[in-house]
Amino acid sequence: MVLKGFVKKGEYFDSVSLMIVSKEVNALPGIADSAIVMGTAQNKEIVRGANLYIPELFDQADDTDLLLALKADSDKVVEETLVKIDDLFKALRNKKDEGGSNFSPKSLEGAVEALPGANISLISVAGRYAGREAMRALKQGLHVMMFSDNVSIEDEIKLKRFAHDKGLLVMGPDCGTAVINGVPLAFANVLSKGDCGIVAASGTGLQEVMTIISNEGAGISQAIGTGGRDVKEAIGGIMFIDAMRALAADPATKVIVLVSKPPHESVLRKIADEIKTIKKPVVGIFIGGDPKILEAAGAIAGSTLEETAVIAAALSKGASVDDCKKKIADRKAGIIEQAKALTPKCRGKYLRGLFSGGTLCDETQLICKDMIGYINSNAPLNPEYRLKDSWKSVGHTIIDLGEDEFTVGRPHPMIDFSLRNKKITDEAADKDVAILLLDLVLGYGSHMDPLSEFVPAFTEAKKIAPELLIICSITGTDGDPQNRSRIKAGLERAGAIMMPSNAAASELAGNIIRILEGK
Repeated sequence: MVLKGFVKKGEYFDSVSLMIVSKEVNALPGIADSAIVMGTAQNKEIVRGANLYIPELFDQADDTDLLLALKADSDKVVEETLVKIDDLFKALRNKKDEGGSNFSPKSLEGAVEALPGANISLISVAGRYAGREAMRALKQGLHVMMFSDNVSIEDEIKLKRFAHDKGLLVMGPDCGTAVINGVPLAFANVLSKGDCGIVAASGTGLQEVMTIISNEGAGISQAIGTGGRDVKEAIGGIMFIDAMRALAADPATKVIVLVSKPPHESVLRKIADEIKTIKKPVVGIFIGGDPKILEAAGAIAGSTLEETAVIAAALSKGASVDDCKKKIADRKAGIIEQAKALTPKCRGKYLRGLFSGGTLCDETQLICKDMIGYINSNAPLNPEYRLKDSWKSVGHTIIDLGEDEFTVGRPHPMIDFSLRNKKITDEAADKDVAILLLDLVLGYGSHMDPLSEFVPAFTEAKKIAPELLIICSITGTDGDPQNRSRIKAGLERAGAIMMPSNAAASELAGNIIRILEGK
């Protein structure tokens, strides 16, 4: 086994391109591991943590330098892989847009001139330069969606204060999901058009809520991501509140939905004060936060992402919220009965969760905590339950595979299933594991054919452990390129127990473990 490193000076690629190439490289024969990243300080630390760092090569690399680390069977494999990498990047550079045009403006100003009706700019450059490019866009009178991460707090504050003064929105940094006037941006889904407007400081949480609303027969007017840091004390919720005001003034929006992890106390007070001024119904969830603050401000608080979405859909359709909550309570009672029926059929005693969505991972831990206590994780609710080694499950364990430790040199797990598939079979081989709990996020940017990857992994897991329960939920719609109903049917044929939401899947898994433990 050999480890070789290379630095390509001044060769910048956005994260999506890097994800595409990384997936191809990791699937090549003879490649044990790899890292294909830009040379930011954060990326260097991640590469170091993966034991792929070569100091004499990488120490002097800059943000705009491409780092390649290849752990391979031989020098020959490395040489062949380098050729493949060059070909892949060349193909990406030469790829035409869907309309077949080769036109590519060389500057933001050129793009504005070419598209005079445009009012939003998507920024996906190295974090070091993203702030500068975003400010240029704002000065052109454009709203901004920043896909870029590694943007400093200072730059984010400067950008958002400037945007606020100009009446513009800055979505991000590190904003992966939005739907503006029916157009999905980045990781997003195909949704029914409707009158539910969403503000979210959580990408996967936003996807879960907006797809459930759409699946419930309502629709989305706008879905505005703010980036997770917006609700921190330093930023002060500037864009979260501005987005709320935009939806309050939007004639196409009838119901406003708020989604976030718990904001800082000072930000929460600002949000509560803003809710009091809004004449439209407001439904919200601050995952793990105190719902009483929302309720005191006049909003309806959901206990889960699913409940929040179902209530919003009911309000949109003019249905009774009380009837809606009764429906949810009946569903929960049905899940308890389902758990009782499944428990005698399973082996083992432990719950293992493998998640691609960080917010869904958090929600599962919160739901299960009330049934079986805190759960070990690489992203735990309680720091005492942080895994010493994220690669090794201990007792009840739930893993967020989107954390940096798992994504170095690899695409996000919504795109590349290889690591999760390996862990599925590893967990199946542990006789103490009773349940595997999984999410699957569909839509633009996600894996286009998840059945081709998941079904073989499920089949192998069931061959190893026929009594293993695999419980899965899908975030997506039938309109998505993958088609939710088709994927659901395929996973059921492969032996998965399919649930309508992440909350429902978590409740089923938690109840089974609770019964097994005699609680």
